[in-house]
Amino acid sequence: MTPAESPDTHGNGDTKGTSVIVNAIAVLRTFTADEPLLGVTEIANRVGLHKSTVSRILSTFEQEHLVERDPETRRFRLGLGLIAVAGPLLAELEERRVAYPVLRELAEQTGETSALMVWNGTESMCVEQIASHHQIRHTTPLGARYKDAMSSSVQVFLAAQTAERVNALLRSGAITYPGLDDTSVEAYQIRLKDVSRRGWAINYGESSIDEVGVAAPVYDHRGDVVAAVLIPAPRFRVSRERLQSLGEACAAAAHRVTTRLGGRPPASTENRSQI
Repeated sequence: MTPAESPDTHGNGDTKGTSVIVNAIAVLRTFTADEPLLGVTEIANRVGLHKSTVSRILSTFEQEHLVERDPETRRFRLGLGLIAVAGPLLAELEERRVAYPVLRELAEQTGETSALMVWNGTESMCVEQIASHHQIRHTTPLGARYKDAMSSSVQVFLAAQTAERVNALLRSGAITYPGLDDTSVEAYQIRLKDVSRRGWAINYGESSIDEVGVAAPVYDHRGDVVAAVLIPAPRFRVSRERLQSLGEACAAAAHRVTTRLGGRPPASTENRSQI
């Protein structure tokens, strides 16, 4: 093999392109469920590449939203852009597959849109939706992302986090909360405790004046929150009395999804209260 043909040289365009792709894939594969956050040096050591090479790969991935930086540590995690790349595989997402018939029943039962949300660490994202049959309705498109602290699905996911983590997300701006101060942070932490106690979260026109949202957690076999069932609806159609019935229906649907997943809610969630 001549130097121009060697994989270690740049003489062969196909070889160079293949090498770049292999390196990029190797970088993506360093992220795991056990280690979702990694720094440039850690990745470089694991894939055997120079830090500058890894940094360039990550920079390109960040531009395409395939990775993103954690606002606290500045380390990298996989980004939501991968969902768009893997869109055809969403049908294989276990939570989505298991939840689909339950969401259909929920939409028929309530007459409102039902959706399944997942959490990426800083945002709630829709991976399934059954639209309401009403002409006037609120929908949550696939891939839609929510980082508003008052969003009902965001509340569900944050209620499962430690107070320190919630505080960090709010203070960093990763989760948006207009007019944030010490008093509002304390009030929000109390609100999240109410979500855990009740079993479902409420957004009664707080993110958008004409929209109401209720959401409830879906648990895996470890008792960890892995998804949320969401019902978004026009506010004019939801009285305070109906809000209670929607919340209960949402929580019941989330419990059915949990059961279908082989999951179990924590023991502390067994006793629920009304609004």
